[in-house]
Amino acid sequence: MDINCTCQSTSCKYHPNNHSEGCTPCIMKNLKQRHVPNCYFNLITDDKSEIKGYSIEDFARLVIEKENSK
Repeated sequence: MDINCTCQSTSCKYHPNNHSEGCTPCIMKNLKQRHVPNCYFNLITDDKSEIKGYSIEDFARLVIEKENSK
């Protein structure tokens, strides 16, 4: 399966490079934990120091902060 995943955690067992199921295992794991996949954060920032956590709330906060700083 050819997936252009922007997640840099290639050692993660859920990363698409490590199995043939695409993004589904990663998304399912994150939904179960109420987290947003790493690749979504990559759409908002390249600066990982801005990421306080990977919860849905953390993602929403980062999006709002970025929108307010424009």
